[in-house]
Amino acid sequence: MAQILVVDDSSTVRNEVGDFLKSSGLTVSFAVDGRDGLTKLAADPSIKLIVCDVNMPNMDGLTMAEKVRSEQNNSAVNIIMLTTENSPAMKERGKAAGIKGWIVKPFKGDAVLATFKKLAGS
Repeated sequence: MAQILVVDDSSTVRNEVGDFLKSSGLTVSFAVDGRDGLTKLAADPSIKLIVCDVNMPNMDGLTMAEKVRSEQNNSAVNIIMLTTENSPAMKERGKAAGIKGWIVKPFKGDAVLATFKKLAGS
């Protein structure tokens, strides 16, 4: 059972973020795109935080966030985007989907660790 789900099509990013979070005492699981993320979230009710990329094949992160809220009717899980995208229109779409934060890559774990722990219920 994971506290945090890291969703990114880049194995390098998944590993970097996951290794940092695990070394900080958090439980992490992984998904390779938005579709996989929805499946993993549905299967693991202990997930409290999703850290998600925007641009991914099969299903992008914003669509995944919208489906978490609408199709899975899950308003409890916190979602943070970790992406290279910085477009105001994308951020507005994310805000409408209930995204709690928008972090522009590269990932700087120490700067967000306290927030991640709080959102993951640790």
